[in-house]
Amino acid sequence: MTQTVAPVDRAALIERYERNRARTRALFSVIRDEAYYSSPISARHPVVFYEGHLPAFSFNTLVKRALGGASIDPALETLFARGIDPSDFPAKSSPISPTAWPARRVVQQFVEEADRRVRAALASAALDEPGHPLLEAAGAVHAILEHEAMHQETLSYLWHRLPIDQKRRPDDYSPVVECVAPAQEWIDVPEGDATLGVPFGSIPFGWDNEFGALHERVPPFAIQRHDVTNAAYLKFVDAGGYEDPRWWRRADWEALTRESVQHPLFWERHGREWYWRGMFDRIPLPAAWPVYVSQAEAAAYAAWQGARLPTEAEFQRAAYGTAHHAERSWPWGDLLPTGAHGVFDFVSWDPHPAGSHPDGRSHWGVDDLVGNGWEWTSTVFRPFPGFRPMPAYPEYSADFFDDEHFVLKGASPATARELLRPTFRNWFRPRYPYVYATFRCARSTR
Repeated sequence: MTQTVAPVDRAALIERYERNRARTRALFSVIRDEAYYSSPISARHPVVFYEGHLPAFSFNTLVKRALGGASIDPALETLFARGIDPSDFPAKSSPISPTAWPARRVVQQFVEEADRRVRAALASAALDEPGHPLLEAAGAVHAILEHEAMHQETLSYLWHRLPIDQKRRPDDYSPVVECVAPAQEWIDVPEGDATLGVPFGSIPFGWDNEFGALHERVPPFAIQRHDVTNAAYLKFVDAGGYEDPRWWRRADWEALTRESVQHPLFWERHGREWYWRGMFDRIPLPAAWPVYVSQAEAAAYAAWQGARLPTEAEFQRAAYGTAHHAERSWPWGDLLPTGAHGVFDFVSWDPHPAGSHPDGRSHWGVDDLVGNGWEWTSTVFRPFPGFRPMPAYPEYSADFFDDEHFVLKGASPATARELLRPTFRNWFRPRYPYVYATFRCARSTR
């Protein structure tokens, strides 16, 4: 898994920026006007914030901080500067009153001007300045590009919580539903090394939590071939899993009972029938789809099965390791990611049946390690040796090294292909249920 940092390709950076902006506009075109000031998830800002936040972050980071450009509107630049982590779920609503947010016309005027100035910088400014804290290897540009791509996934799961009648259903919306879940298998993975972090400067761009170099020796273990499906998880629900404290960590059980959680957030029960809350429709519960749950729910199911969640290092070994010591760029090898390899890069509003992309299997024969849902691990989100905050976004990781967030790996249907590199790490609190996150079980074999 050797990568070489290439010279900055200005045309490619501009193309990615334009593709990002087009995708964000398309996402906002899905929601109806009455949803604009609503907060579909109370632990996050209302919809209006995100329309301003994405160009504001790009403008603040690249044009103002990196290049020393003039302000557009200091008040709006501050208002839209930074999103909030779901740090106190269930949290209080945004501290800003709904009536205090600017009119959409004002937001869109700011967006247009911020876009214009970012485009101008991308077209003609010096983007790669050796030794510059923000512009070394065009770091500020890569940061704004990946930031918007990551927030497009946030928008997707925010939109998922909006009432269906507040969204415009695309003409081609057609979930891939199969009635029969694949048979689950255990795959043995022998002892070997896993690469977690990489040396500084060894990849074109990475967030600060991906550095420095870290290789971990992983003892032999077994891991499930498939993500846990809705059908498998339903057995846990039917067996009274949400009513039995034996399977839950104490804090998780206390929250579960306090909030009266009885099933995954993406499920709804009408009469005796279970449904999946799709982006644009309620769908009879698709047995073969991966279940989307919080880390607390995943850990409880694993305990019920007499297993556990994999560690981050075990995930890396299962996904990228081989019997020949060399690690792959992706689970399937070194071919660039395509739709044949998995469900990612916004190809679907909902997951696909587990195991339906065999071209994406790892060396060991494990399916769907990249795509169809982020995968919870048991690893607490912490820095690698040599960690240093990135100048373009110093609080990106450091604010969450609090031993209260868990690492997720892989990708979801709404994860951009640029984020599929092996070292990319996602993280959330254990009881945050909104993410497109699934899991598979693991167990030690020594």
